[in-house]
Amino acid sequence: MVDITEISAVVAAVGVLIGVVYYILDLRHETKIRKTDLLIRLYSTMVNKDFLEAWDRIGLAQTADLIKMTEEQRMVDINLVYGFFEEVGALLEMRLVELDMVEKLIHGHAIRTWEKLKPVFEYGRKLRNDPKIAAGFEYLYNEMKKREQRK
Repeated sequence: MVDITEISAVVAAVGVLIGVVYYILDLRHETKIRKTDLLIRLYSTMVNKDFLEAWDRIGLAQTADLIKMTEEQRMVDINLVYGFFEEVGALLEMRLVELDMVEKLIHGHAIRTWEKLKPVFEYGRKLRNDPKIAAGFEYLYNEMKKREQRK
């Protein structure tokens, strides 16, 4: 026969197992919440008035004008826009955000912006002898282009 000690041991083991499963599920849920919160914060940066105005000025400028901007005060616009996409790219590379989520928020904006600013980054890399300038942004661009080609 089964005595009370054996029953209580089985109940305790089942309780521990249920606790572990609950903890794992809760941890996965919390991770999703953190990633979502991070993306919402990034998106709120992207819809900020200063960011949007800088992005608009860059979008309207010609490539030659953008390179001239690097030598003038307008570099603030480029840095504001570049900094955002650099941050997203770095987070993506560190796997702190997922490409699916990033793509839903910034669509083709990163692709168009990279293609517009690429000559500026190449100029800056040569000027400063630093091939890592805009590396996070370039990573973001490459990942989004790969995904676009897969579709």
